[in-house]
Amino acid sequence: MLVVEFFSNKAVLAIAAGVGYAIATLLMKIASEDLTTAVIGAIALVLAAVVISEILLLRQVDLGLAYIAIMATETLLVLLATYFVGQPLSGRELAGGALVLAGVAIVSY
Repeated sequence: MLVVEFFSNKAVLAIAAGVGYAIATLLMKIASEDLTTAVIGAIALVLAAVVISEILLLRQVDLGLAYIAIMATETLLVLLATYFVGQPLSGRELAGGALVLAGVAIVSY
């Protein structure tokens, strides 16, 4: 029963969806350099898990709140991931990411 409670937690579902989108983005980056059936399958599996997470989340919260939480998580992770894939962002791109996060914060209050 603990597993069911864990996966019905709103924060866990929002974070799972955001993490899933970030992972799918990294897999798409890999696919852009070396397209294989395994990478396409991995992208499909991750996005399927994201869809399930979002459906479960939308059963508990309004659409706007769900996407604000998911967008904030995904934005932070993708900004962080660019560093690890060897494509650091310029100051302008970082400022744009900060504006997205600021917008998410403003809308969430």
